[in-house]
Amino acid sequence: METIISSKTKSVVIGPECRFVIIGERINPTGRKRLAHSLAQGDMSIVRKEALAQAEAGAQVIDINVGCPEIDEERALPLAARTVADSVDLPLCIDTTHEGALAATLAVCPGKPLVNSVTGEDRSLKSALPLVKEYGAAVIGLCMDDEGIHHEAQRRLSIAEKIVNQAEKIGLHKEEVIIDPLSLTVGADNRAAIVTLRAIALIVQNLGVNTIVGASNVSFGLPDRPLINRTFLAMAIAIGLTCAIADPLDVEIRKAVATSDLLMGRDEYAMRFLAHSRAGWKEG
Repeated sequence: METIISSKTKSVVIGPECRFVIIGERINPTGRKRLAHSLAQGDMSIVRKEALAQAEAGAQVIDINVGCPEIDEERALPLAARTVADSVDLPLCIDTTHEGALAATLAVCPGKPLVNSVTGEDRSLKSALPLVKEYGAAVIGLCMDDEGIHHEAQRRLSIAEKIVNQAEKIGLHKEEVIIDPLSLTVGADNRAAIVTLRAIALIVQNLGVNTIVGASNVSFGLPDRPLINRTFLAMAIAIGLTCAIADPLDVEIRKAVATSDLLMGRDEYAMRFLAHSRAGWKEG
């Protein structure tokens, strides 16, 4: 099961036999006042800087999120996408729930982008999936529905099945859907991580599709967040997770991913691991 996304000239393959894919999360104004202000002003200098830094650190895909109350998404998101595409030759992940912003951005995206995201809500499936199909994109499906986020792994599998089935009904291929079983903070629920891990396993076993999580969600509100994030990520990779939205500038995340690839048999003769180690983990 391989999901292929692309920029103008570069393709990235996401799959169980492939190198684990890090989708750079840093272009997101949540909690970042300088970035939010610059986006609201139409100033893309920080966006460009973050795209370049993440590419240098080893991100294979760049997530672009401009969602903030003071920002006009329909204007800012296409501009940010063009800025990133002109700055780095990496596939884009278009992160929005705004239908108008999504359509405007997909219209200017080179290659085959990834859309983040649809949910199991009927409204989301009816509005966003046709745009994904129209523009030839791939899509992330979040395991939540009109009742919210469920605390049972089996319910999340059921939502994943609904998303995949609906996507196939409108002509998307199964491999063009990546399922996010949703990672929640263990600070609020001590069983949050185990439910997500069980959901990943169920989705991989029953649907065979690629899976993704937001790596840092699991540690929200707790100390030593990098330690929690990288441990959770390694556990998830071991049961089938194939990509994550994470901070590629976090060297410990890069170490955890490279080591997991090595131990999962995806790094022949440990060549990538040795190269990173010899370079002092300075680059991805």
